[in-house]
Amino acid sequence: MTVKASGGSPLVQPQLYRTAATLAIAQAEQQDRYLQLGELDQLSNFLNSGSKRLDIAVTLAKNATFLVSKSANKIFVGGSPLSYLERPQAAVQLVGAPQADLNLQAVGELPKNFSQNLNASFTPGESIPSGFKPINVISYGPTRMRKSLRDLDWFLRYLTYAIVAGDPNILSVNIRGLKQLIDNACSSAAAIVAIREIRRLAIALVGDDVESRDIVRTYFNVLVSEFEASALTDKLRKRESLDLQGLRLPQIYANAGVKTQRFVMKSGLSENEKNAIIKATYRQVFERDIAKAYSLSLSNLESQVKNGQLSVKEFVRALGKSTIYQKQFYDPFVNSRAVELAFRHFLGRGASSLEEFQKYFAIISQNGLPGLIDALINSDEYSDYFGEETVPYIRAIGEEPQECRNWGAQLNLFNYSAPFYKIPQFITLFSDYNQALPDQHPYGRGNDPLDIQFGAIFPQQTRNPKTNPAPFGKDTRRLLIRRGPGVLNQVGSPNSRGDTAGSLGPRVFTWDPESQKEDTDFRVSNIKPSKDSIIQATYLRIFGRQVYEEERILLKPIENSFMENKITVKEFVRQLAKSNTFRSLYWMPFYVCKAIEYIHIRLLGRPTYGRAEINKYFNLEYKEGYYKVIDAIVDSIEYTQSFGDNTVKKKEKIKRNQKNKG
Repeated sequence: MTVKASGGSPLVQPQLYRTAATLAIAQAEQQDRYLQLGELDQLSNFLNSGSKRLDIAVTLAKNATFLVSKSANKIFVGGSPLSYLERPQAAVQLVGAPQADLNLQAVGELPKNFSQNLNASFTPGESIPSGFKPINVISYGPTRMRKSLRDLDWFLRYLTYAIVAGDPNILSVNIRGLKQLIDNACSSAAAIVAIREIRRLAIALVGDDVESRDIVRTYFNVLVSEFEASALTDKLRKRESLDLQGLRLPQIYANAGVKTQRFVMKSGLSENEKNAIIKATYRQVFERDIAKAYSLSLSNLESQVKNGQLSVKEFVRALGKSTIYQKQFYDPFVNSRAVELAFRHFLGRGASSLEEFQKYFAIISQNGLPGLIDALINSDEYSDYFGEETVPYIRAIGEEPQECRNWGAQLNLFNYSAPFYKIPQFITLFSDYNQALPDQHPYGRGNDPLDIQFGAIFPQQTRNPKTNPAPFGKDTRRLLIRRGPGVLNQVGSPNSRGDTAGSLGPRVFTWDPESQKEDTDFRVSNIKPSKDSIIQATYLRIFGRQVYEEERILLKPIENSFMENKITVKEFVRQLAKSNTFRSLYWMPFYVCKAIEYIHIRLLGRPTYGRAEINKYFNLEYKEGYYKVIDAIVDSIEYTQSFGDNTVKKKEKIKRNQKNKG
């Protein structure tokens, strides 16, 4: 398959957990309001209980081996489960501390009143799960024994995560549906018996504190109930076009994220609740509460909605055809961008394909904005998702599956800043699918040489509007090739950095300060070139060309210092790179990232490996300035290993008749 363009990284890593704090803040942010008293109390309780929850997690982690081994003894017979136990991932291991003996870890750090607490830690009303029978260690086999004990540790580890997060959601997300998997490999009844035993021991471990025991019991109960529950089915995306059907979203993604609040109008709601629904409609269609932001309101329409004379669906239609919407989201934009924004406001998503975009672009071209609004609201998709009385909502990751092909444009459309971008993003991206990959690079489009293709490109000193990235991520690493062998040992063997490639590589000039004889014909011998040849080679290497007479006058003091043996070739390079001549060539005309690309290849003789290397120098320039970047490159270990104090490599151009030679 040939990849030509991408809307961003196709790697989706949803956050499979949430905390009490993030949940409260996210809900307030969705409704464009301050935190309410109940939410502030929730945050206060979360923060005040933080130390206690951390203490519980540390206690369980320190005794992880004890808990796992004791629970394993409850379900395995005919051998010692402890002999198959690896160090639990939940166990605490201090940095630099010696590894404790597994048998000592199995004893645990038990409180003085552990036995008394253990007798009081039973959960009443629970019976042995049906189908449970002890498992023989020998017949079960060593491989499955190790896996089973690792699974018990996995349950305990996620329980500590949930306790620290202050939200059992992480258990619901990661444990729901595991019963069927364990039934296929072992016995879910045995797993439930082991988890209950861990719960009993854990409650006894936290001591006499009633609140701590309640926290442990609550989270373990969630763990058991989620394990016993059946797996969730995937959510199927609904679309009208046949080419857009069938994308699946695992329910755990929806359960893991912060859900978008639904606002549904009902006849029995209070006046305040109906006002909240109207404000939510304003936020969805106008991207802000116009009553609060501009002191505007459509009181006639609002009263009809509250009285049941107008459905939410028709209210949304009226807002879309209003002069306010036309002035905000239609008049300032070209039709292409108006279609993209309308998709967000009325369907809660972006355009999925070029065919879908073309369909609605034809509608707005023929019938104007009212025709586009009617087509979107009258669609089967609108009815399937929102019906008559539900306010449209953003359908991002967690709500339904998303295509990788328009990932970046879709996320940009959901941002508050979307109306400030006048240039269409979806149609621009879709057109890029017809462009060849060599015209793409991570930060826009251009035709720069491969040597400098990781930095940003802004043609004609203006920002490139086509910022759709090619499918290169931040971890993409450049493969450095040239005529003959590549750059020697790019990562694996730094000691080989100074090795030369012979006649296939660049010419190497090394100055020997102890030498008394100067061989002026450096084309014959590279061993003892003259100082003049060293200077000429350095100028060519650093500036990319020979310097002009006017420029050389300004560089003469630096040149004289080298001629008088006051500085080495390395210092000569450093001072040339800090000169105004070099800055005017490779620093002033370019954006910082691109300038770093040029400077790096001029001084080190190779391009940067990727964004990570550029970011290091970008951060240094931002904090300490241009000269620190030069010092960092020249003083780097790689520079010393490659060139030392008195070597310069001149990169020669390949002659036309040499291009096809080995």
